[in-house]
Amino acid sequence: MAVVFTTRVDGSASASASVVNAGVLDHPVRGEPVVAFVARGEARKLAILRVRPRLTVVFRAGWDWVAVEGVAELAGPDDPLARLEPAAVPRLLRNVYAAAVGGTQNDWAELDEVVAAERHAAVLVRPDRVYSNPGSCAANPAPGCRAASPHRRAS
Repeated sequence: MAVVFTTRVDGSASASASVVNAGVLDHPVRGEPVVAFVARGEARKLAILRVRPRLTVVFRAGWDWVAVEGVAELAGPDDPLARLEPAAVPRLLRNVYAAAVGGTQNDWAELDEVVAAERHAAVLVRPDRVYSNPGSCAANPAPGCRAASPHRRAS
């Protein structure tokens, strides 16, 4: 589970209704690691990301947390992703669900009809900045991870 922070029109952060299942997988076109989650077509966060794609995703496990900042790319029936064939979207959504919740993409195939009817979209976040609480990076090093003090974020 993770919390997604988007930006409102006035520039302030919004976290309402933004708890998501998220995971890490390779970008379907470029192959680089991205944080990914799925949003239903009518979800407010999806509408916000279409206009202002900058976001922060925060994961927590016990007392440790890691934040990933970046710009979202969307891939779904209403949000074509450049160089990704529309026929590949259902498989991408299954792969995101598998990365976020567990299992394999085949385990999620039975949901294709519901996902299509609800116009789900994959949200792919290329990390621009990754930081965490002190000690987290040492315990679980991730590319670009920098421990932040509780009073200021690492740059």
